[in-house]
Parts: sequence; C-alpha cells; structure tokens
Amino acid sequence: MSVKVRIPTQLRALAGGAGEVQVEGATVGDALKALDAAHPGFGERLFDESGNLRRFVNVFMGEEDIRFLSGLGTPVPDGAVVSVVPAVAGG
Repeated sequence: MSVKVRIPTQLRALAGGAGEVQVEGATVGDALKALDAAHPGFGERLFDESGNLRRFVNVFMGEEDIRFLSGLGTPVPDGAVVSVVPAVAGG
C-alpha cells in the first residue's frame, strides 16, 4: 500500500528537507521501516532497542493515535497518511 508519512520539522533533515515522504507498507510498522530504509537514521530515532516506538514519539494514522489502534501492526489502507509527532513537554 502506498502511504504518505508526514515528517516533523526536527527530523526533516533525514529526508532531505521533505515534510512528507511516500513509502510502501501494509502496516504502520512496515511504513516506518520503509521510511528508514529510504532515509537511514529514522529507525534509531523512532524505535528503541526492542523495536518498539520510543516513548516520546507519537504516531497517528489519520487523526488516530496508533497506540489506541493496533500499534505498529495497525493496517494502513492505500493512500493513508501517517504522521510522526514528537512529544511536547513543558511546564
């Protein structure tokens, strides 16, 4: 499936400055791995040593947080939009 991945400003240098990248993947996890394969460096910023999403990285499919769906196993329909959103903290 063709998936559009939206890249946050902090990580755009890894994608040559692009704010969006087209990749192929049947699940959100497949799409993010394809993103890392096409633009090395994303994997170490998105995934921990166990292959899980880092705690400070939020990923949305459309407007839904994948943690409330099926996580990295969330199926993506053709033309889906996946957004990588770093957590924001402050006080």
